[in-house]
Amino acid sequence: MIYRILLLCCFSISIMAQKAVDLGVLQGGDYQVHIPANWNKKLIMYAHGYQFMGTPASSANDKLAQRLKPFLERGFAVAASDYPIQGFALAEGVDATEELRQAFIKKMGQPDSTFMVGHSMGGGITVATLENFGQHYQGGLPLCPLSSRPYLQCRKEYDMYATFNGLFPGIVPSLKEIFDPNSAIQFVSFAQAGPRMGAIKQAIVQKDSVLALAFAKRFDLKLADLPAALFFNQNVLRDLALKFNGNPFDNTQTVYTGFPDNLEVNKKAERLAATQDPQKLFARYDRTGKIDKPMVLMHTIYDQLIPVSYAVTNLENMIHAQGRGKYFTVKYTNGQAHCQFTDKQTGEAFDALRNWVKTGVKPSFGYVN
Repeated sequence: MIYRILLLCCFSISIMAQKAVDLGVLQGGDYQVHIPANWNKKLIMYAHGYQFMGTPASSANDKLAQRLKPFLERGFAVAASDYPIQGFALAEGVDATEELRQAFIKKMGQPDSTFMVGHSMGGGITVATLENFGQHYQGGLPLCPLSSRPYLQCRKEYDMYATFNGLFPGIVPSLKEIFDPNSAIQFVSFAQAGPRMGAIKQAIVQKDSVLALAFAKRFDLKLADLPAALFFNQNVLRDLALKFNGNPFDNTQTVYTGFPDNLEVNKKAERLAATQDPQKLFARYDRTGKIDKPMVLMHTIYDQLIPVSYAVTNLENMIHAQGRGKYFTVKYTNGQAHCQFTDKQTGEAFDALRNWVKTGVKPSFGYVN
């Protein structure tokens, strides 16, 4: 991909519905900055989530103003950058966000305050930004975040595939095919997803619906969401295979537990040795738990892609191990899907963060209606 570097003086500014919108390109990718008519001189840096390989590059921050309406309505400017690569791009997202933050200051001046916000992988970028560039922020709001160590989240997806292929062979591509850089395995587009997930569901139920239910439960899933999780995992794992030019995971000696018949699973699970060092991709901005600014993490009570154990529990344990628990709290919603928040819920969580920064009083753990 070829990137154009625009000087800040070449920002294009258009006025639409009494809002200023800056559009341009930096080394990190296309960016957009929305400044509401009632701008309060405060800034939101926003990071988008995982973008499937092969999707239109311009779609990463499509309809950004609608997505971040709660912040714009509160008078905050919002700046968001695409990333120089698609797929898994946590480190690249951190760098692109920091580049845009600096560009905003050169163009518009230092904001009165700056907050970091992101959904999904962008939530992971939010956490990593506060861990590494926290001095520039008043606080952060990671939403449904990839907030565990990235290796652990991706390894969960690998282990799901390995055990599924052992119990339900022939329904989805093998790990051997996925992690062979020269194989013909393609990314599954959204257009193909519906029929593909329907075929997976039918094949699973026909083979053993009781076992399928237990398998889904083992990975914190509803049975109805298992095909979508497998579809998502195939794309992520293939993305990683091409970025690593091989396999960074090794389950040759992994003992799998939590299934109705652990012995059967361990006998049948697909196993591969690692051919690449996982640190090649996962080391930069790896999770540390070292935050020193207020963070309100919001998550749904059920998430078919990033379950609570990975989005909340792992990060919370790391933060407390670093003695930083005073900077962290969690808000849950009753949402039943990944990042399924209403504008009201997002706004309420953000207000809790702002009030914490203003008063110094940490909001309690709890639920957002």
